[in-house]
Amino acid sequence: MITGEKLQKILARGGYGSRREIERLIEQGLVQLNGRTAQLGDRAVETDRIQVRGTTIKQTRLVKQPTEVILYNKPEGLVCTRNDEKARDTIFDELPRIVNGRWITIGRLDINTSGLLLLTNNGELANRLMHPSFEVEREYAVRVFGEVADEVLTNLRQGVMLEDGLAKFDHVSKLPSDEDAQNQWFRVVLKEGRYREVRRLWESQGVQVSRLMRVRYGEFSLPRNLRRGKTQALTWQQVNSLLKSVDLPQEARPDLRGQVKVKSTDKKTPIPTNSRRRRF
Repeated sequence: MITGEKLQKILARGGYGSRREIERLIEQGLVQLNGRTAQLGDRAVETDRIQVRGTTIKQTRLVKQPTEVILYNKPEGLVCTRNDEKARDTIFDELPRIVNGRWITIGRLDINTSGLLLLTNNGELANRLMHPSFEVEREYAVRVFGEVADEVLTNLRQGVMLEDGLAKFDHVSKLPSDEDAQNQWFRVVLKEGRYREVRRLWESQGVQVSRLMRVRYGEFSLPRNLRRGKTQALTWQQVNSLLKSVDLPQEARPDLRGQVKVKSTDKKTPIPTNSRRRRF
């Protein structure tokens, strides 16, 4: 009888990379299972001892947790890495505590970019939402210096060859602005998230970006009432909508997980055995 889940699935869920990335780690001999070098096709359960690059993974990281997703309004001046080599302030110092897991960024924003950032405890969900094959839209508001010719906008729509390949905006349009003529605002949309791609596209046309803010990721826009540096948790229905959008199974409503019936003459709401309060 086959027991457990494929090793790459467990590690992807824990945020150690996509399944393909973990398969490469296994092929390179960098994953150990119960003291031996793991092989592709190995399966594991929560009580198994798994090591990645010599570091033992805590069992709590292997237990499948209900998927949680938060929206975060990132301020400028923060980086999206846990441990920054330059000792700069990181978003992870500001995020709410999560039980038996860790927050995984769904894409990143550079230190000078603000706006909407999604985070989850589900590594597979994060990897799929970032993968180009799912074509998840990212929308930005961009402020640039100087006048922008129509030819430049045409180039940005049709595609520009950058050092890492062809890139383009799926949509670019000018936004109304009360600022002086030296600054203009644009709305741009693209379906991938390469390093500093929005800035590099504009710079390829000799246009300097003075401010950049992400206002939408997929179906979720930056809430008007979400202040900078604050987070907002998605509802169970919204989380399932995200899971469905990238072909992942939907999950039971949190207040129905592990539910037990209360034997009483009074009509009471059933009490979940594993209920816990969110700290958002």
